[in-house]
Amino acid sequence: MVEKVVVLNQTHSRHPLLWLIIVFQFSLLFFSAFSAEITARKILKDKSKKSPKVCLEKTDEKVIINNGLVEVTIEKSTGHLLGIKYKGIDNVLETENDNDNRGYWDIVWDHEMYDKLATRHVIIITQSDELVELSFTRVWNKTKDHGISAPVSVDKRYIVRRGVPGVYMYGIFKRRKYFPHTYIHQLRIVFKLKEDKFHFMALSDTQQRIMPRREDREHSHCQVLAYPEAVLLTNPINPKLKGEVDDKYQYSIESKDNKLHGWIADHDAVGFWIITPSDEFRTGGPHKQDLTSHVGPTALSMFVSNHYTGKDIAEFYKERVAWKKAFGPVLIYLNSATFDHAHRYRKSLWKDAKKRLSKEIKSWPYSFAASKDYPHADHRGEVSGQLLVRDKYLHKQLMKAKSAFVGLAAPGRAGSWQTEGKGYQFWTQTDKAGRFSIKNVRRGKYNLYAWVHGFIGNYKLDRNVSVHTGYKKNLGTLIYDPPRSGPTLWEIGIPDRTAAEFFIPDPNPTFVNSILNHDDEKFRQYGLWDRYSDTYPHHDLVFKVGASNYSRDWFFAHVPRRTGNDTKATTWKIKFKLQEVNKSGKYTLQMALAAANFAEVQVRINKPDGSPHFTTNRIGYDNAVARHGIHGLYRLYSINVPGKRLRVGNNTIFLTQTRCKDEFMAVMYDYIRLEGPAV
Repeated sequence: MVEKVVVLNQTHSRHPLLWLIIVFQFSLLFFSAFSAEITARKILKDKSKKSPKVCLEKTDEKVIINNGLVEVTIEKSTGHLLGIKYKGIDNVLETENDNDNRGYWDIVWDHEMYDKLATRHVIIITQSDELVELSFTRVWNKTKDHGISAPVSVDKRYIVRRGVPGVYMYGIFKRRKYFPHTYIHQLRIVFKLKEDKFHFMALSDTQQRIMPRREDREHSHCQVLAYPEAVLLTNPINPKLKGEVDDKYQYSIESKDNKLHGWIADHDAVGFWIITPSDEFRTGGPHKQDLTSHVGPTALSMFVSNHYTGKDIAEFYKERVAWKKAFGPVLIYLNSATFDHAHRYRKSLWKDAKKRLSKEIKSWPYSFAASKDYPHADHRGEVSGQLLVRDKYLHKQLMKAKSAFVGLAAPGRAGSWQTEGKGYQFWTQTDKAGRFSIKNVRRGKYNLYAWVHGFIGNYKLDRNVSVHTGYKKNLGTLIYDPPRSGPTLWEIGIPDRTAAEFFIPDPNPTFVNSILNHDDEKFRQYGLWDRYSDTYPHHDLVFKVGASNYSRDWFFAHVPRRTGNDTKATTWKIKFKLQEVNKSGKYTLQMALAAANFAEVQVRINKPDGSPHFTTNRIGYDNAVARHGIHGLYRLYSINVPGKRLRVGNNTIFLTQTRCKDEFMAVMYDYIRLEGPAV
């Protein structure tokens, strides 16, 4: 250090100009550092101004959390959400409603018994400048609660964070071994929004519109159609909606896509959104369809339901065993924009909500939720691998299972994840090479399941996968052998677990919902089941292999025929030719169903009458036809067809859907294939 000083002094004595330059540079560095410090202090000061600390206030009746962006009010004695104050709106929830009819959890159990899950105690879990988390609890008591409230203990959580315009909500539900057995049909959070403000609903980039009012569904304003949920608007408050159909099931979405939906208050340019960054806690896997938002204005966060599956999914809650599960968190997010008469703010609000969704997905699992029943990222694991498909009748080499759905769910039979409700599920899709990585998996014992687009059946790994904290397991290369007995003689449809590729008719012009204005949403229009009788007024569907086109000639749902006020069974015919028949050989009819509701399919070969060659017996509760779904639960039947039943030349397979008490007893086919004997 002394030498350096001496050198500088020597330099100064010999080159005074150079010394001045050095001094000037040091001055600049000092000034820059000083300016940066001032700027940083200013930024922190500005940030603190923009994001006030989170405050908690308690009264005898209410608990109020305020972060300067939103003010959240919760009823102390019940845990019901009473209000959310945002911008110039004192309460985005409907203040004309009772306290238990604004923002609340509810459950439907056993024989349609209903409980809004009012709690008894409130506990402050976390209170800091950055975050407040509250717990509202109710422990089920056999003496007090049996037959009155659902036999489940409840812990409802609310979290308000600094700088976040909204509230996070999640719940932990618990059953002890001594609790009586029960069926849980539905579990959800409901939000009833301000009726005089929220009129515009948004579900996706394409499904957005001004909605009817609650009054429009009253008898003086509408005509009830085939069931109470569906009405024809005859005298709506907004005359532009006259002649349209409204039905909450038209707004259903698959779980994998049901991440963002909500409402906009037009005059305030304010949005109310439900953001669900993960579906690990939902029942039924990634393709389970469920409700979103509907007339009210109502917004729903659905966790458990038997919509599009039937009561099969509720069976998992009747066992008299201990059970605990955390549902959520979901974020109730509010945003605002500048009002303009051209309604450009709607796009701004939707775009911002999508941006917020992306941020929440990247933050999952959240690090701030305090419950031990919600593990953070460092207490989770990861499972990876590669899935290939082996089908020698399609390709001699192994095929890469691209875009396959691969998931971890509770141990069970192949495909049991469709009706699994007790545990958690974690799903992803493979890349082009069939590789997959399932991240942020909770600790537990799982089976690995999959299904591959273009191939029938369900894959299940033949061993359990046990995930623990920090677990990272590469399962290596897995091979799926889809059901196959012989070469394809003919096929109808695409193995994709839906009936979307088949003929979906235009709706009756009398029964249209304008929000469904894209071809990929046409199946959700009302009354399409009746279009079968309009399309085939005198005879049932006949499909000629080699001449017919399934996208034009195969109706999307096998429904009864309407004859006046009655319905009757229908028989579809598949006509095909065979150049040769091995009379001693074994043929196979692969029949995959995309949905079934109180239906029975009888299969006959080359004879229309008499005892069926095969019957499914009565199957299904998913009601996908009435609820405007393009699929329900997937089923596969591999039907043995002895060669002696077939002929050289013309053949006919008769498919009779025998149940016809009403027009909704129906099946949807996913895919049908006739295979020859093994070679």
